[in-house]
Amino acid sequence: MVFEWIRTIIVLPGTVLVFLPALLLYLTDYRWKFSSLPLFAAGIVLLCAGLSLAGWTMWLFGKKGRGTPAPWNPPKKLVIEGPYRHVRNPMITSVLILLIAETLLLDSWLPMGVFALFLGSNMLYFPFVEEKGLEKRFGQDYLAYKREVPRWLPRMTPFKPASDDTPGLDSPD
Repeated sequence: MVFEWIRTIIVLPGTVLVFLPALLLYLTDYRWKFSSLPLFAAGIVLLCAGLSLAGWTMWLFGKKGRGTPAPWNPPKKLVIEGPYRHVRNPMITSVLILLIAETLLLDSWLPMGVFALFLGSNMLYFPFVEEKGLEKRFGQDYLAYKREVPRWLPRMTPFKPASDDTPGLDSPD
């Protein structure tokens, strides 16, 4: 299972947060410069927030969902706990926060290009691919969750599933 998580992290967020920004910076002959303490400090705060949210959501997928964020090993249970009670895609939110942190820490707008590409591709992928698969795997439980919890912008009050008091609903296999 540890190998699955390492592979998942390297392939998914690793590509978006490390490989693509590094490639863009390399191709543009980027040289780091320190320009502003407040922006750098904001970058550190966002880095910590993004890493915390990413770690929390991945932990929930492993512990409650019994799977990974990777399509080759998806969760076997629907995870409706923690940040998933407020927004359907908090992992994507964590990556977006981390890309903003990179922009501030590197003092370069290039990571924002990756941000736009990543957000745009996910705005297409989730409604047309990901959600269709979740509807098939988790049926009515996911449909009820989808009706109540926004895809991108968090709801203020946490969602509580009507069909179960305990988050992590079983997949109808």
